Amino acid sequence: MKPYKQVIENNVIVRTFSKDVESEELVWHRDRKDRVVKVTKSEGWKFQYDDDIPFELNSGDTIVIPKETFHRILKGNGDLVIEIEEFE
Repeated sequence: MKPYKQVIENNVIVRTFSKDVESEELVWHRDRKDRVVKVTKSEGWKFQYDDDIPFELNSGDTIVIPKETFHRILKGNGDLVIEIEEFE
């Protein structure tokens, strides 16, 4: 089971992470495709690349995640909503 709910709208993945998700469910991972992530809503959530310090996610932020790059998110106070575009 995934720690988020998602819908796909016009080739954009919209993911919502609930404020009630368990921190242990937010694991280090890497993706098979390059991604551009736009933060729609965030209250204290953070993002971390491998071997880097976490940084806070704010509404309107855009993050580029190259494929096969380890990363994770860290739980905040409210829900987190992001939009993901994938590229080959």
